[in-house]
Amino acid sequence: MKKTAYNLGYFLKEGKTLFKIDFLSNLLSILSIGLIFFILALVVSGWGISNYIIGIIEKEAEINVYFDNQLESEKIASLIEDIESTEGVERVTLVSEEQSYNRMVDILGNEANILELFDENPFTSFIEVQIHIEKADSILDRMENINGIDYIRDNKRVIDRLQDIVIILKVLGVLVLLAVGVSTLIVISHIIRQGIYNNREQINTLELLGAPEFFIGFPFLLEGLFLTVVGGGIASLLFRWTLKYGYGQMQSALPFIPFPPGQSLSTNVIILIVGMSVILGIVGSLFGLSKHSSK
Repeated sequence: MKKTAYNLGYFLKEGKTLFKIDFLSNLLSILSIGLIFFILALVVSGWGISNYIIGIIEKEAEINVYFDNQLESEKIASLIEDIESTEGVERVTLVSEEQSYNRMVDILGNEANILELFDENPFTSFIEVQIHIEKADSILDRMENINGIDYIRDNKRVIDRLQDIVIILKVLGVLVLLAVGVSTLIVISHIIRQGIYNNREQINTLELLGAPEFFIGFPFLLEGLFLTVVGGGIASLLFRWTLKYGYGQMQSALPFIPFPPGQSLSTNVIILIVGMSVILGIVGSLFGLSKHSSK
């Protein structure tokens, strides 16, 4: 360890020289790695946003139970008790006709004046039931057997579709992660082997002088690490810029969708990208060096 620290200046100088020798190839490698990591960042962020949205929707999962308006208040109260006794039901609220009307006014906003065309309130009373989404099927089956219920409206189909989207994004994320790992390892190991080939005479001289493999290979490892870290840095900047200018527009265009905080999303993705760039840089460099050592 002391020898490594003592020779750190030499290693950095040699790593800089290796980068300059094949400057154009290294520069293109950095750009390609940056774009690969940027694509990974977009996929992972999409994955995170979808998971967050579904988590919020599941917490707010509810169904609306409609009943015959001719029912007396006592029978409505009895109906509410039957619903409350169902396993998986968290909260039951009776929404009156006036409350239904006011809710629609809030939803329509500036277009609410269209409701003035009706002579009477077109909305009916209903029972709002907040549920645990994982027990939605059993709750719906139970309510179908309760007398007095005319119609049940639920958002389970929407949640199921969102969950299907998340599964697709997870599969896509894993595939992209594997593609990023494999392609980065191939690029870095190729750069290292190419650098070893271009400097084979100097390496042979050092070997004849008795230099250990670590002393010869460490500058190449620094070169590979530099390529991936700079590529990861470029990807992080591109992702941060995209999130800064695109995320706000998404939130404005879809105000009814609960997006996760942009700062925490950006931080988590950047940490992932930087961590992967360091790991893949080291592993790719070691892989390239091992290929040389095995010859």
